[in-house]
Amino acid sequence: QVHVAESGGGSVQTGGSLTLSCTVSEDEDDNYCMAWFREASGKGREAVAGTYIGSGIPWYGDDIEGRFTISHDKVKKTLNLYMSDLKPDDTAIYYCAYSQHGGSCRRNPLGYGYEFWGQGTQVTVSS
Repeated sequence: QVHVAESGGGSVQTGGSLTLSCTVSEDEDDNYCMAWFREASGKGREAVAGTYIGSGIPWYGDDIEGRFTISHDKVKKTLNLYMSDLKPDDTAIYYCAYSQHGGSCRRNPLGYGYEFWGQGTQVTVSS
C-alpha cells in the first residue's frame, strides 16, 4: 500500500507565503505523477498543480495566476508546493495525490483520477 503524507500547512495573513510538502512511500522510477488539489468549505475539489515526474513539466490550475510553484525532490520522493501572495480565497484543505500509472496520468496530471491520496493539510489565509 502506498502511503502519501502532506505537511506544512498553517495560518498566514494575506500576502504571506507557505510551503507544503508531499512525500510518498515508494515510486516507480520516474514513471508516476503527483499533484496538489484543494477543497474549500462548501466548494468542490480544485486542481492546484501537478506533474508527471518523468517529464518534470509542471501543470497549474486556472486560479493559481503564477503565485504557486511546484518542485520535485527525487531523492526524498517529495513534491513541494511553494505558495506566495496568498489570498483568503486560498483557504482550503490541500491534498496530495499520487499515481503509479505514469503512462496514463502523464496526459493530464491535473485531470487524472489518482488512486492514492494523503489525509490533507489545512491552509488558512486571514485578511
